[in-house]
Amino acid sequence: MDKFMGAGVGVIIHCENGHVLVPDYYSAIAYDKEGKEVKKWEGADNHYENFIKAVRSRKPAELNAPLLDGHLSAAICHTGNISYQLGEKKSIEEIKQAVASSQGAAETLDRMLQHLQANEVDLNATPLTLGPVLKFDPAAESATGNEAASKLLTREYRAPYVVKAYPA
Repeated sequence: MDKFMGAGVGVIIHCENGHVLVPDYYSAIAYDKEGKEVKKWEGADNHYENFIKAVRSRKPAELNAPLLDGHLSAAICHTGNISYQLGEKKSIEEIKQAVASSQGAAETLDRMLQHLQANEVDLNATPLTLGPVLKFDPAAESATGNEAASKLLTREYRAPYVVKAYPA
């Protein structure tokens, strides 16, 4: 747990080979499974401002990073939201049992419960939601084995704002 200290209110993304700690808008640190720092990013520009500037200039070369990187970063947030939308209210004990087989998920739950307790959140009045674990096919950009999740990845668009699918 010490490896997450100093994160404040940030984001911790657990991956197959470690985790990424994003403590603020301008930095991130990647760690391997043993908690050893692998790479650190610091001093990033305001990505929102950079994106709008590049759209206005119509020059993709002005972007700080490839557009696909931004898409994939946003997709992480969207998939978490989709799992939440498909989830159900559960007791703390039910959630602990559901995540017990994943050390990373169990540690994350413990940190979240500590944070909620420190901020005097009444979990009886505001119960937690447990969403399904989602598996995604990145090439097809669809949820594997979860039709409900796949449907939430898009919506019906109204003309003339129709977003066409990319050809395979």
